[in-house]
Amino acid sequence: MGTTKSEEFSVRDNRIADFAKALAHPARIAILRVLAEREKCVCGDFVEEIPLSQSTVSQHLKELKSAGLIKGEIEGSKICYCIDAENWKKMNKTFKKFFKTFDPD
Repeated sequence: MGTTKSEEFSVRDNRIADFAKALAHPARIAILRVLAEREKCVCGDFVEEIPLSQSTVSQHLKELKSAGLIKGEIEGSKICYCIDAENWKKMNKTFKKFFKTFDPD
């Protein structure tokens, strides 16, 4: 397996890539949409709304959590997930700055 050489790029470029990777699957977008519509959501609820198995949903939740876009809290025997508002703001700010670097108008 080859190396990505990500260390040769700026922290900002790596942050944009990490956020973009987390957003690069429609299931993850659907999960974020569900979380945005609710304040919190138990992992099992996603399976009812997204046509994927529990294990697949868990993998997508892991990717979103790894990117810092969601956080999970253990409540009894379940994990409740919600959007990490602080990191969501960072992502929004990062993408805004990036998209301003080229304005086609």
